[in-house]
Amino acid sequence: MKEALVTKGPKVQIVDSPVPEPNDDQVLIRVVVSGSNPKDWKMAEWFREKPSNEGDDIAGIVERVGSRVFEFKPGDRVAAFHEMSTSGGSYAEYAIAWAHTTFHIPKETSFEDAATLPLAAMTAAVGLYARLGLPQPWTPRLDSDPELPLVIYGASSAVGIFATQLAQRSNIHPLILVAGHAKDYVSGFIDASHGDTIIDYRDGSDAVVSGIKAALAAPTEARKEALTLLHAFDAVAEKSSPENIGQVLSPNGGAKATFVLHGKKNVPEYVDQSITTVGSVHRDLKDLGYVYYRYIARGLQEGWFKPQRVEVVPGGLGGIQGALENLKAGKASAVKYVFRIGDTEGV
Repeated sequence: MKEALVTKGPKVQIVDSPVPEPNDDQVLIRVVVSGSNPKDWKMAEWFREKPSNEGDDIAGIVERVGSRVFEFKPGDRVAAFHEMSTSGGSYAEYAIAWAHTTFHIPKETSFEDAATLPLAAMTAAVGLYARLGLPQPWTPRLDSDPELPLVIYGASSAVGIFATQLAQRSNIHPLILVAGHAKDYVSGFIDASHGDTIIDYRDGSDAVVSGIKAALAAPTEARKEALTLLHAFDAVAEKSSPENIGQVLSPNGGAKATFVLHGKKNVPEYVDQSITTVGSVHRDLKDLGYVYYRYIARGLQEGWFKPQRVEVVPGGLGGIQGALENLKAGKASAVKYVFRIGDTEGV
């Protein structure tokens, strides 16, 4: 089979590799569309010594299943999250996923849309529910309960858009979303009647901090005093975002912030800081991964959960290098680069 390997640069080479073999608890998937993520160039740039298949978002058709797999059979349309830093990634004609991080794709959902989901949507679920401990969407906050403000930094990213949708399902309001070029896109996911608002980070850190404070202080018919902010999800964790979050979280106890990938300096000690890593669903959070992938599939079918906007990159595996270069340069705004494997030369 054809497989794309990524090295520092990013540089991509397409090689011939054997089709991987699933173990008893895994699924072999013929990849129709693979999604990309910023980590794909970052891992190759920062941590890898050898070329590696960095693709983790799989959308395709089940080819073969392990002996203990009971939910899937050959021919099923599925999406899946490949275990990072292992062989059998999605930048190939065939990929491997564990059964608990594989889920059925509704008939109405395209492979392209499904490929936007596995890594980013689960990152959102881990951050909101395992790290911040917010109400689960099947037991949402009641309207009669106190308001529960949440800052989502990087709301136009795939993780941010999925976190916003899950937070809406959990009835968490007001949502204070920090976005930039794609804030008009983000506006389609908020509910202004509950005080949800968007703050433009392009106006500078001082404006972001004052904007968040103003959103917390904005009076409503039911409330005259300012809200206390106890929860923040930083989906970008870059540049000034951690410091800005540290300036708006309450210093009076109970404040939590979670950051994607890395812990952050310059966050006040009174903030309970955690790291959101999606790879935890292949370790200590297997049950959360199992449940939320199936719940997300239901959300797709019912229409309340939407995929990220997609851009199909021409050339299949041959388009990966250009897409990763764009991701590294920060050129992707509220869009997910995906690759149709069948468009690869020689496939």
